[in-house]
Amino acid sequence: MNTKEIADSGLTLLKKGKQGLVHALFGRVGLLILSILIQAAVLFGLFSWFEDTIPIYLGGSVVFTFSILLYLVNSTMDPSAKITWLIIIMVLPVFGCLFYLWTQSEWGHRTLKALVNRSDRLSKDLICQDPEVFQKLETEDPGAAGLARYIASTGLFPVYNQTDVTYFPLGEDKWVRMLAELEKAQEFIYLEYFIVDEGLMWGKILEILARKAKQGLDVRLMYDGTCELTTLPYDYPRRLEELGIKCKMFSPIAPVMSTHYNYRDHRKILVIDGDTAFTGGVNLADEYINHIIRYGHWKDAAIMLKGDAVESFTLMFLQMWNVDEKEPVFPERIPKPSIPDSYSGFVIPYGDCPLDDNKLGEMVYIDLLNRATRYVHIMTPYLILDGEMETALKYAAQRGVDVKIILPGIPDKVIPYALAKTHYKSLIRSGVKIYEYTPGFVHAKVFIRDDLEAVVGTINLDYRSLYHHFECAAYLRDVRCLPDIERDFLRTLNACRPVSEESIRQEKLSVKLAGYLAKVIAPLL
Repeated sequence: MNTKEIADSGLTLLKKGKQGLVHALFGRVGLLILSILIQAAVLFGLFSWFEDTIPIYLGGSVVFTFSILLYLVNSTMDPSAKITWLIIIMVLPVFGCLFYLWTQSEWGHRTLKALVNRSDRLSKDLICQDPEVFQKLETEDPGAAGLARYIASTGLFPVYNQTDVTYFPLGEDKWVRMLAELEKAQEFIYLEYFIVDEGLMWGKILEILARKAKQGLDVRLMYDGTCELTTLPYDYPRRLEELGIKCKMFSPIAPVMSTHYNYRDHRKILVIDGDTAFTGGVNLADEYINHIIRYGHWKDAAIMLKGDAVESFTLMFLQMWNVDEKEPVFPERIPKPSIPDSYSGFVIPYGDCPLDDNKLGEMVYIDLLNRATRYVHIMTPYLILDGEMETALKYAAQRGVDVKIILPGIPDKVIPYALAKTHYKSLIRSGVKIYEYTPGFVHAKVFIRDDLEAVVGTINLDYRSLYHHFECAAYLRDVRCLPDIERDFLRTLNACRPVSEESIRQEKLSVKLAGYLAKVIAPLL
């Protein structure tokens, strides 16, 4: 459906007007940015004042800096992040120390952490693990059961064995099926996405949502607050509410400097009637279905679940929806999904929260690498690794496991692209095989190992996903779509160029330099 058809459908009030330079400078977004810049300037000014004043008292400065360094070295922080902070503090002793204390103080995200914990606490009894299902998994695969036990220790993430899973190798495949499933909705539609942008993809979806809301269905949309800086106007929730759609932004940008802006809702979840769920890398914007071309061909991936595992995605959505509610409202029970006629294997949907002490997304990936015996095949848009993940990849390859990683051939961001290349040489020398997708940009987040297990979700191999974002994924064991995932990987591999030490040497000096410099602060990006 083109723009004219969207307008003819009565949704003209949702079209964005062209934002000129004046609007950008003096509109809400411009004022927000200006306010934050002023606060940053004041903060930096205070730090600079200390930088100029404290060195007069050299002894105090040395003691202060040494104390922070001693605390930092003995902290439980990730070693890569420690190195970053040590460099910052050595280069800028006083400013670096104060900046470190500010970022670690939880000022700004302490409230968010309390709200997330409240939401989890109020919903802790809504779903539970069927002991017979877990026992069956433990009998079939003790290693997978150990992983399931770890996942369950971080939240309400049971193992299910009555779920049919469909794999979509492209965003356009998912979109077509989404539209068909949305048309079947009879009770509720829940959407939680990192990016929503007006155009063909969202216009078609919105048509159905508005019609279903008019019919009396409970239709809710939640998207990340950064969209107001890039894709949607600030009052978009109000506009959707005029159509009967409940809508909210997660953590909207406010004119106050705060550490909580670091924690974004990167999840992609669609739940329909508690019976059908979608997740994966595909956001609701036209580049994800190749309707518009930004970085060559957009290679993404997604899955659809039908069956008992859908209840976990229903709960994940409701938990996030209620985070900022003054009076959270949960149902007495999560709707029990209809069981499909055919299914196989085990499914564990899970969510990763950046505000706890668990690196769930990373640990699931590492577990697959450590238990692999034949191969681990990976698609990811970014490769910005901490020491643990890099070691796991190299160790798997050194054990004789065929570790292959497909990355973008055309990057969407210059710095992450340059950072990824700083890991290439070490990985390749350990036996990891790296490929770049020549037609364009890979946005899929897929792990598959030994034809037995896979993970499809929203979790990238970078610090933002593994440490700073709310994420989600589904662990799959012995489900029927595993051969489809592996076939898609091999088909994508045929469109890739291999990376070698020779190609690394021939890389542009500017890319190498950008990567080396950015790596110093990679954990903060």
